[in-house]
Amino acid sequence: MPEKKIVELLGERAEYLLSHQCQTLDKSQFTLPSPSHVEEVWVNSNRNNQVLRSMQQLLGHGRLANTGYCSIFPVDQGIEHSGGSAFAPNPMYFDPENIIKLAIEGGCSGVASTYGVLGLMSRKYAHRIPFIVKINHNEFLSYPNRFDQTMFGTVKSAWNMGAVAVGATIYWGSAESTRQLKEVAEAFEYAHELGMATILWCYTRNNAFKVDGVDYHTSADLTGQANHLGVTLQADIIKQKLPTNNGGYLATKHGKTSKLVYEKLTTDHPIDLCRYQLANCYMGKVGLINSGGESKGASDMAEAVETAVINKRAGGMGLILGRKAFQRPFKEGVEMLNIIQDVYLDNSITVA
Repeated sequence: MPEKKIVELLGERAEYLLSHQCQTLDKSQFTLPSPSHVEEVWVNSNRNNQVLRSMQQLLGHGRLANTGYCSIFPVDQGIEHSGGSAFAPNPMYFDPENIIKLAIEGGCSGVASTYGVLGLMSRKYAHRIPFIVKINHNEFLSYPNRFDQTMFGTVKSAWNMGAVAVGATIYWGSAESTRQLKEVAEAFEYAHELGMATILWCYTRNNAFKVDGVDYHTSADLTGQANHLGVTLQADIIKQKLPTNNGGYLATKHGKTSKLVYEKLTTDHPIDLCRYQLANCYMGKVGLINSGGESKGASDMAEAVETAVINKRAGGMGLILGRKAFQRPFKEGVEMLNIIQDVYLDNSITVA
C-alpha cells in the first residue's frame, strides 16, 4: 500500500490512479527505468564514454540515486516569463545561489537553469550537484510578445562551467521550428562530443492547435509526435508536459495519424495517455520526464503528486518541477520536492 500521505494527497482519485492497469500498450514491451539504465540502453549506442559517465552522474545523485528515476529542479522562468512573475512570490530566488541550495537541500538529481545562474555559482557548486545548462530560451520582453527559442550561449561555455548536461526547447509546429531543430541538433551533437548528456523540452506551439475552444497543445497524439521528433535528434531524456486530452491530429485535420492510435493504443485514462507519449520515446529507451506545471497555491502538492504517480505508472523516468517548489517558503519547497521523490521511492506504486 502506498505511503499514507501520498494516498491522502490523491484523495478521491487515489483508486483511479493507483489501481489502473494499462490494457493498451503492455509494460512488457517497454524499457523501464532501472538502476542499470545506462548499461541497458546507452552502452549499446553511439554515445561516448564521457556521455555515459555524465548520464550516470545525473542518475546517481540525490534521493533517487541509482533507482533509474530522476528529480530535476528547473529554474528558467525568469527568462521564459519574467523575473518578476517568477520570483516576486519569493524574492530570495532572484539570488542564483538560493536556487542551487534548494536543489541540493531538496535531494534533486540535478539543477537546470540558465547560463547566468549556473555560471555565477559554478566554481562553488558544480562538483556538488549535477548542472544542466538550458542553452536556449523564449525571450519574452520584446513587444509585441513573440514565441521563439533563441540560443543564449555556447555549448563549450556549458562544458567549461562543469555541466553534465545541456537542455534545450523546440516549439514543434511553430513557424520557427525548422530553424530551432537545426540549431538544437547541432548543439546536441557537439554536447555529446564534449561528453555531456542532452535533455529536450518538446513543446508544441501553434495557434492552429486550438480548435473550437479546445486546446490540443497537450494532446497525447501531438505531444507523442513531438517526443518522437525529439529522440530523433538524439536527446538522451525527453521533457514533456503531461497529456490533458487526445485527438489533436483529428481536430486540426493536419498531418498523418492512424485510427489505431485512438482505438487501440490509448484510452482517456491519463496513465494510458502518458504511456503513448513514452511509446514515442523509443518505447522507453529514452527516458520521459513530465513537467510539474505552474504554481496554483494550495493545490500544488496534490497536483504534483498526481503528476508523479501518472508519470511513474506510465513508465516514465521522473519529474521536472520548479515553480511549485520555489514560489513558496524554502522549507515548503524542500517538502514539495521530497514528496514527489517519495512517489518514485515507493515500491508499492508500480508501473501499470
